[in-house]
Amino acid sequence: MPKNFSDIEYPAKPPATATDESLTILDLFKLTGKVASITGSSSGIGLGIAEAFAQAGADVAIWYSSHDATEIAEKLSKKYGVRAKAYKCAIDNEEQVKNTIHQQIKDFGHLDIVVSNAGICWTKGQFIDQPDNQHFHDVMNVDFNGSVYVSKYAGQHFRERWQKTGKKGSLIFTSSMSGHIVNVPQLQATYNAAKAAVRHFAKSLAVEWAPWARVNSVSPGYINTPIAEFCPEELQNQWWALTPLGRPGEVKELVGIYLYLASDASSYTTGTDIIVDGGTTLP
Repeated sequence: MPKNFSDIEYPAKPPATATDESLTILDLFKLTGKVASITGSSSGIGLGIAEAFAQAGADVAIWYSSHDATEIAEKLSKKYGVRAKAYKCAIDNEEQVKNTIHQQIKDFGHLDIVVSNAGICWTKGQFIDQPDNQHFHDVMNVDFNGSVYVSKYAGQHFRERWQKTGKKGSLIFTSSMSGHIVNVPQLQATYNAAKAAVRHFAKSLAVEWAPWARVNSVSPGYINTPIAEFCPEELQNQWWALTPLGRPGEVKELVGIYLYLASDASSYTTGTDIIVDGGTTLP
């Protein structure tokens, strides 16, 4: 296995989809015949990604931790005519993550796309005022360590499949605009640090995995999902005052970015982070 950048053998030719003149740009966005695995996909952004991928023709593996997503998988399968299955996994448990990915490979045959999306928010105010470090560890273990575990076992599969078939994988991380800025007025240093780590980890893996997989991240801003419901209306109004578009984003306004990064339309895109935040990070 390569230990240094100079030891990595890079393919010199573009993929066939990039040079096939019979394919339209819309053809490149299709995921027909591909298998996608999305963590944290029983609700919110993750569910929106899973449904978008199913609409584009992909079979989907749904991850959940507490709320059973079996019915969600069944609905997606029936509505879009794809294979869909739900898997319960504690994303901060490396052994469970490994077993879940291996089971998905067994059930679907392979994985083409993996989205590391599961995450939790920091809700405790100033870090130094916490009586212990438990919430810090909870956020870091789910938001960063969980992404590391997912990428480790997804990457092993991508590399093995590339060696056997020449087909490359796509790994997409959900980072956050909070990995670029310090949000105000809420105090969430731990969450910001975790998401910044995810974004830079993605860039680093993009170099290491260049022969066998593309690695990118998406940094959403304030999106209208249940995860934001704990925030009082007064606080949310302050967010909109700092957002040039003056409102939260909807899931459907975000998931197209994931579709692009998952599809052959982005075959020359790796190591990038795409911000979708209504302009919040601009000022």
